Amino acid sequence: MTDDNRSPTDSGEDLTLPADREEPVGEPVVRADPAITGHRAHEAVGFDPDDPESISLAAETVRAFSENTVGAEDNVYMLRGAAACAALVRGVGSYKEAAERAGGDVSVSFIRKWARVHDLPQGIRRHVARGHIAPTAAKHIARVPGPDRFDIAWAVLDGDLTVREVRQVASEVNDGRPVAEALADRDVRLGRLELSLPPDVYRELRRRASIQNRTPGDLVGDVLEDYFFD
Repeated sequence: MTDDNRSPTDSGEDLTLPADREEPVGEPVVRADPAITGHRAHEAVGFDPDDPESISLAAETVRAFSENTVGAEDNVYMLRGAAACAALVRGVGSYKEAAERAGGDVSVSFIRKWARVHDLPQGIRRHVARGHIAPTAAKHIARVPGPDRFDIAWAVLDGDLTVREVRQVASEVNDGRPVAEALADRDVRLGRLELSLPPDVYRELRRRASIQNRTPGDLVGDVLEDYFFD
C-alpha cells in the first residue's frame, strides 16, 4: 500500500517531532524493557552523570566497550556502551575529558559517535535493540539532525538499506540534499509501506476508496493524520 506523498505539514501545520532523546542521559529506558530485551532487562545498567561512582563505572564501561573486552557483539551491549559514553561526557563536561577519563586507546571520535547514538529518539533506539537497525547504521543516522533521521531509520526497515548506503545517504543529506532524493537513488520511496489488514477492514477500505475515486493510501493517510495530529 502506498500513500500519495501527502503530509500533515502540507497544510501549514508546525508538527515538531521529538528527534532527540527525551529521557535522562544514561537511563536504561529501552535496555530495561522486558518487551525488548526479555530476561536481560534486569541486567540493564544505568549511568548517572551526577554520581561520581556511576561516572567511574561509565569510564570503565567505555574503555571495555572500545576494546571489546567483554566480547559481546550484540545490539544491547552496544546500546549500553553508548549510554556510558553519553553519561561520561555529561559527567566530566567534554569529549576530550571523557576520552582521558576512560583511558586506553579511547578517542574523542569514538565517544562522540556513540554518545550520539544514545541521544537518538526512543523510537529508533528500540529498533536498534531489537536488531532491526545495526548499531553501526545507527551511528550514521545519528549524524543527521531533525526529522530526516527518522526517514533514514525507517528506510532501513522498509527499504533494506545497508550500512554503507546509510552512511552515504547521511553524508548527502548533511551536504544539503533532500532526504527523499537520496533515498530514491537507492530505490526507496519515502512514505511507502506495506501493511497487513484484517480482511473486513481491507474490504471496506478498498470499497470506500473506489467510491470516492481515491487511493487506499490517500484514505489511510487522512485517518492517521487525524489520529496522530488532531
